Amino acid sequence: MASLSAAKRLVIKIGSALLVDRETGQLRHDWVQGLAQDVARLKGQGKDVILVSSGSIALGRGVLGLPATELALEQSQAAAAVGQIRLARAYEEVLAPFGITTAQVLVTLEDSTDRRRYLNSRATLEQLVSLGVVPIVNENDTIATDEIRYGDNDRLAAQVAVTVGADQLILLSDVDGFYSANPQVDPSAVRYDVVDDITPEIEAMAGDGVSGLSKGGMITKLMAAKTATKAGCSMAITEGSVVRPLTALEQGANATWFTAQVDPQQARKRWIAAMKPKGDIVVDAGAAGALGRGKSLLPAGVSAVAGAFGRGDPVAILDAQGHKLGQGLTRYDSVEAGKIRGHRSEDIEGLLGYPGRAALIHRDDMAL
Repeated sequence: MASLSAAKRLVIKIGSALLVDRETGQLRHDWVQGLAQDVARLKGQGKDVILVSSGSIALGRGVLGLPATELALEQSQAAAAVGQIRLARAYEEVLAPFGITTAQVLVTLEDSTDRRRYLNSRATLEQLVSLGVVPIVNENDTIATDEIRYGDNDRLAAQVAVTVGADQLILLSDVDGFYSANPQVDPSAVRYDVVDDITPEIEAMAGDGVSGLSKGGMITKLMAAKTATKAGCSMAITEGSVVRPLTALEQGANATWFTAQVDPQQARKRWIAAMKPKGDIVVDAGAAGALGRGKSLLPAGVSAVAGAFGRGDPVAILDAQGHKLGQGLTRYDSVEAGKIRGHRSEDIEGLLGYPGRAALIHRDDMAL
């Protein structure tokens, strides 16, 4: 069974029902402060932590005096806009006393499906985490109509975990794990401690439950588990209403762990290697040697560019003799790459007329 102590990078998803009091519509300050203590302890152990937090609509509806019933789309968007600023401020206030800087990152599903936007999101989150920041990620419910109508942050959390290469995803929920049936209506339902393989039989057990303020039932949690585990990220579902939910999980609280299928970096490399390249990047002997030592590909080491490709597209990396060294996702399109090839990274702004990234292909986006 997985353990938090083994994780190097954690994504923690927080549901609305945990953050917001059902009766008053107010933030549960004691709970958020307890979560902050847990996050600070994990950070103190040298772990990277990313929070994916619901709650903006639930908070905003209380401020605006909107009913507790299903909201019209425009009302949901307005509630999200009002609630999001309060949600971000709450996290900032509880984490700042521990010396932890927070950042608000609002995304949509398209930020994961469009390769260019995916690379932008990945680079931003990676930079924040490398600076010791705890990103607070939420669906941009003010504009993301699809998410408001059908989705929830379970699926988003899994995509964030894949994007940042997390090795564990923790869903803090209002249920304490995955059951063979809905335990509220079937007293014979059995909770699974570990799920090693998400079979059709397991999927059939998910049902279609929806709980309170939360939009996601067990189906979306199982979808999240499939996404995460295929990318090398273990996932846990645990009941999170206790004041120190992550401490409780470490101390043996009820949970279901879904086992990762591969290592996160291996999964990413396989994904990149399986793509069909849209162009070629020829590198000199010095660059080829640097790539072999795990370095990123800088423009200075590129001797030729072939094909028409866009930013974020897969390209083959060739040596001077035309042998394929590997491939990667380029951070420049073919026209830009042609202009900056053979030049030092500090020359990029002068050549293109705008600042760019130092690496043409970052080592994390490369499979050799």
